[in-house]
Amino acid sequence: MEGDRLMDWKTLLACITGSVEEQLLLRNEYVVEENRILRNQIAGRVQLTDAERQTLAAIGKKLGKQALEEVATIVKPDTILAWHRQLVAQKFDGSAQRKSVGRPRVDKEIEDLVMQMAKENRGWGYDPDNSTLLDVP
Repeated sequence: MEGDRLMDWKTLLACITGSVEEQLLLRNEYVVEENRILRNQIAGRVQLTDAERQTLAAIGKKLGKQALEEVATIVKPDTILAWHRQLVAQKFDGSAQRKSVGRPRVDKEIEDLVMQMAKENRGWGYDPDNSTLLDVP
């Protein structure tokens, strides 16, 4: 009796799993074919946003190159995997630790003061005649 019950559960689980897997395969097959049809109706290149590229790259990496060759229609599998490599490189490029690029900004008040002094004292600043170095033996 116990063995029959265990066998019934295993059989039932196998049937359900097989049915779900078959349904998923049919859905995937439909979506792939629908994408091919739509792609054939579009002339030229499909313009993707960065977010769309990131999404395709993340899913494409999980699928792998072989599966992408069967499914990908708007870009080549190598391109999708290259996008993923760029995403990983960006993640570890240290940009999260950088606060800002370049030299810190000067306060507007100081900038205005320097500009005022420069306008009032036109003789200050760079003089090409006096800036040459003397040859000292």
